[in-house]
Amino acid sequence: MLAELSIAAVLVGSTAVDPSAGHRLVGLLQYLESDYPAALQSGDTHELDEQLGFATEALAAAAALGELGQSLVPRLQALHDHIARREDPAGVSALCHLLADEVIAAAHLERGPRRPPDLEHARVLWAANCQLCHGERGDAHTAVAPTLKPPPANFHDPERMAAMTPYRAFNAVGFGVTGTAMAPFPALSEPDRWSLAFLVLTFRQPACEHQPPHVPLSTLATSSDAQLAASFGQSEVACLRQRFTEPAAREAFVATKGGVERALELSKAGQFEAARVALVDAYLTHFEPIEPGLRATNPALLSRIEHGFTDARVAAEDHLDFEPQARALSALLDEGAQSEHQGDFWSVLLATALILLREGFEAMVVVGALLAVLKKMGATAHARVVHLGWVSALVAGGVAFALGRELLAGANREWLEAVVAFASVGMLLYAALWLSTRVNTSRFMGQVREQMKGALGSGSRAGLFLISFTAAGREAFETALFLQGLANDSLRGVLVGCAVGAVALTAMVMMVLSVGFRLPMKTLFNASTVLLVLTALMLLGQGVHGLQELGALPLEPVAFVHLDVLGVYPDALSLGAQGLLALLPLGFWWFSRGRPRSAAAAPPPPASAQT
Repeated sequence: MLAELSIAAVLVGSTAVDPSAGHRLVGLLQYLESDYPAALQSGDTHELDEQLGFATEALAAAAALGELGQSLVPRLQALHDHIARREDPAGVSALCHLLADEVIAAAHLERGPRRPPDLEHARVLWAANCQLCHGERGDAHTAVAPTLKPPPANFHDPERMAAMTPYRAFNAVGFGVTGTAMAPFPALSEPDRWSLAFLVLTFRQPACEHQPPHVPLSTLATSSDAQLAASFGQSEVACLRQRFTEPAAREAFVATKGGVERALELSKAGQFEAARVALVDAYLTHFEPIEPGLRATNPALLSRIEHGFTDARVAAEDHLDFEPQARALSALLDEGAQSEHQGDFWSVLLATALILLREGFEAMVVVGALLAVLKKMGATAHARVVHLGWVSALVAGGVAFALGRELLAGANREWLEAVVAFASVGMLLYAALWLSTRVNTSRFMGQVREQMKGALGSGSRAGLFLISFTAAGREAFETALFLQGLANDSLRGVLVGCAVGAVALTAMVMMVLSVGFRLPMKTLFNASTVLLVLTALMLLGQGVHGLQELGALPLEPVAFVHLDVLGVYPDALSLGAQGLLALLPLGFWWFSRGRPRSAAAAPPPPASAQT
């Protein structure tokens, strides 16, 4: 019997598998699994030919999966031959199920949405794309339906819905159904396709009148109504299909652990590079989107999990002791999944205010130093350029908050932070060296204001704007992403916390600027220069660490202190880069220190030149 064929798990090496191709093959196998036995029982020639067409397409789809697809071809061919001979429905169905699971595991396919589907938005999409054929309520009672062969699906039909899951509907929306009028909708985003897929399962359900039990989105996406009824009771099915109670953080912890477990399987097969890639994917795809909220609610747990990811990646790269590191990381993720992350209004308000103060202070020290120096120099007209820079950064941060996690999440967020960090390093170094030059000039030539007017030309205006924008922009983007995580718990708490934090930050700015204006010129310049260099060193460390989290740079751990807030990590790459950067201002100072001596030795100008 075909069902007795043994199925060995296929573990792919570092060869990348196109997720779209994997989902397509899984979708075809799922159709065959549920529809072939019914088609064979009915004896309908047209339906049986359609099933054979699906088997032929499955063979073609496997070709797009590279090494994984080649390993599947013999069994897919056997599957095709049995369908062509119209035999063994139970064996065909069982093999389709096993092959689909094998593809999902080997290609690391996600079978559930990353966030709860939006059913209200799905109804709008349904009216625009699906209602013409399937009807407003999915019963296929439309004027167009009788003209289509085969007719469009009726999502109230018990026989059709017996094996229907949101994941199967997700694949149908994305790839269409060959031999029918069901066309693919590749232009729809992944969240939109998931929302439509979940909507299909609600059409035949009565109204929901209570809160359902907690069930992970991944379980809802891969379960039929009958399976949900068997697990949670028939009375819960309607609400499980219409209300989604899974906290985003808990779902993300579970999904992240799944990625770590896949990495462990790869490492056991000796494929450590693939394990490292799987770890990076698990972090960026599942864990990183909830990192901002976790940073506000449980920073200690966040730090332990990040260290766990680092240790596991190092073990994968060194091919040593990966299993104990992966097990320890999985235990931390279990701890996170079982902990409470939902914040109430007051806790979200307090966390928001503290985030604004912390992030705002980092930007304030740079912008405040520039304004204080300009005030001492009498170049108050150029203060407007600095103000324009940080205000523009705040506007950009507001836009980032409005866009939310759709565009600025996962790897996008990490790349954004790394790029902005490196840009900020360059601008802060420029500012530090610019201030150092101003100190020497003012000390030995004695005409600060006139010389500053010459130094602050149009080019310097652009430099001042960029310094101000990058100093505030990085913190604005980071704050926007942190607040997105908190807004999931209480949007009102975030908005009120922003107001409270803005008032406190304004008071802090006024105090610092007031003190800065009273500082002596030399002290102000020197302190500002040191401050800018230290900030650049911090951002450089964070930027290098960000690229390491993305997997773009390797990890080189060394015995050293670990201070996230100061951008100090026990890693040779980041520490080495910071050491080189620290030498640049020293080299500049050493190179330029001879010039003041020559200026000091020069005779004083004649009295007539001083008038």
